[in-house]
Amino acid sequence: MASSEAVPFAKTGGLADVVGALAVEFCRLGHDVNLLIPGYRQLLAAASHRKEVARLVVPTVSGMAKVGIHEISAGGESQPAGAGRLRIFAISHDASFDRAGLYQEGGADYPDNLERFSLFCRAVMEWLVFLGEHESWYADILHLHDWQTALCAAYQKTLYQTTSAFKNLRTILTVHNLGYQGLFPGKSFPTTGLPVQYFGPKHLEFYGSVNLLKGGLVFSDALTTVSPTYSREIQTKEFGFGLEGVLEERKGVLHGIVNGIDDSLWNPATDPHLRYHYSVEDLSGKARCKSDLQKEVGLPQQSVPLLSVIARLTSQKGIDLIVALLPELIELDLQLVVLGTGDQMYERTLTEWAERYPKKIAFRQAFDEGLAHRIEAGADLFLMPSRYEPCGLSQLYSLRYGTVPIVRKTGGLADTVCNYAPVAAKAKRSTGFVFVDSSSESLLASIMLALEVYRDKAEWRGIATAGMRQELNWQQSAAKYIQLFHSVSRKEQQPGNLS
Repeated sequence: MASSEAVPFAKTGGLADVVGALAVEFCRLGHDVNLLIPGYRQLLAAASHRKEVARLVVPTVSGMAKVGIHEISAGGESQPAGAGRLRIFAISHDASFDRAGLYQEGGADYPDNLERFSLFCRAVMEWLVFLGEHESWYADILHLHDWQTALCAAYQKTLYQTTSAFKNLRTILTVHNLGYQGLFPGKSFPTTGLPVQYFGPKHLEFYGSVNLLKGGLVFSDALTTVSPTYSREIQTKEFGFGLEGVLEERKGVLHGIVNGIDDSLWNPATDPHLRYHYSVEDLSGKARCKSDLQKEVGLPQQSVPLLSVIARLTSQKGIDLIVALLPELIELDLQLVVLGTGDQMYERTLTEWAERYPKKIAFRQAFDEGLAHRIEAGADLFLMPSRYEPCGLSQLYSLRYGTVPIVRKTGGLADTVCNYAPVAAKAKRSTGFVFVDSSSESLLASIMLALEVYRDKAEWRGIATAGMRQELNWQQSAAKYIQLFHSVSRKEQQPGNLS
């Protein structure tokens, strides 16, 4: 596996959680896993154990670069139970990775990101060659993640196409969010080290620019994304970000596999961030968590419905739809707690409304992991009206904690939340409320329906517990990846999504 981030070493978002969890699960399923990550300053500092196991000379457009390969681990960890072995390697190159940030600093991308991640991808390939020559360890699958590692697939099919270590290697590229593609000026294409004929519409050229993700989509043996619905959506103009044609051409090897959650960290029965615990068999602790949360954020400790939002404050997350409803929400018998940072316009608006209506609205402009857990445990409803959402994790946390989600029907939200209907609720299938149109009116209609159902405590308990009973852990997702890996290794690639 190659990734630009992975927990617990380097993280800017959900990518790190996914990669870190999958590496462990693959190992538990009996597979030998080598995880390769850039040797960022913060990563090397976070590693309690680090040993340089090799130094490689890697070809770049600027000449031969010397990189170090460090085997790393975090304090107190042990090998996952299972027949496989997990090894984590950091690829260090001070000029590229000894910096304060991963991709940017002070809100601006590093201007040499193309050079940095081209170097990383070449180093990944050289390290795999080294492992074959010195340890007789040959990878069957190279699992790539997002644009930062997409060049590995291009390198394997071009610069390394005759390399004996790769004769049985298959590449899988997982797209976590198609909106991030690794776009660079066309004049910088030589930085990739690829022959000039690959800077064209069939390969890495994208309206005059270099598009690293496109290269990965074209050259990888199989493609995955993080939910079945999102795999279909990205083949359309609305969600394809200009790459819908490429994805349509490759739909036969495109699969959607829903992410999971780490239920050792997100479990209301054991969560260390909570003062009270509860389970699907005994929900009594949830009411105490609600009272604790209200006290923590300064809301009156009342039994009214408590709505919640944990998100980046951007229009992609539908925050504008929520803000537009604030005049209506304050007139209803409910409370709202919001946690997040993002666009200053939304930060200012939420701050003003929270100051004006402190008994109705609480806003915390921060990233606070502990508070996020307490909101998931203490709230009654969770609002997630995203315009697009490749998979989403917050709605999975909400389901796990019995906090009923209200979501828009898109991407992974559509695949993980079953809309309320009386018949479905009676059959214990309803787990939340789903609306279609990306409008404040549709969101408000779902909120009003949810508030009506909330009055029927038995019905509400049925919805909450149906969500809590869902299998949301990583074991199922990892098993589907392994199924795909076996299929690709046997060259038995079948069109469509894995069921």
